[in-house]
Amino acid sequence: MDPPRTSPPTGTERDAVLTANLAFYSAFGLHDFPAMDALWARRAQVLCLHPGWSAIVGRAAVMKSWRTILAKNGEPFHIQCHAEQAFLYGDFAIVLCEEELPGGVLAATNVFVREDAQWRMVHHQASAIIPPYPAVRSDLPL
Repeated sequence: MDPPRTSPPTGTERDAVLTANLAFYSAFGLHDFPAMDALWARRAQVLCLHPGWSAIVGRAAVMKSWRTILAKNGEPFHIQCHAEQAFLYGDFAIVLCEEELPGGVLAATNVFVREDAQWRMVHHQASAIIPPYPAVRSDLPL
């Protein structure tokens, strides 16, 4: 049996997902909890993996984690999303990107579902990008 085929997304669909992704980073950088809360799905199960945290499952727990993170730093801070790539699968979308923060760059995966004709987040995961190791020379003694 062949895998299901999906038609390529239109620019408008991809733009809508990327707009939702950018709204996530705007809410994050501005410490805007109501905007963050509005982005997350209401009916679909939500999950989150913040760097260094255990997995968080369930909307109430995920929103509690964001309330804690956004309350820690009362001042807005610089966060930018770079190198966004959106992959659409019907009413499901994945955005891969890099998050630029004052302390470094993280790789992120943001997953969205279409809920009530809006793209809503169901998963966020970010992890540090480790700088490449220097080349190992074989002519040096161990």
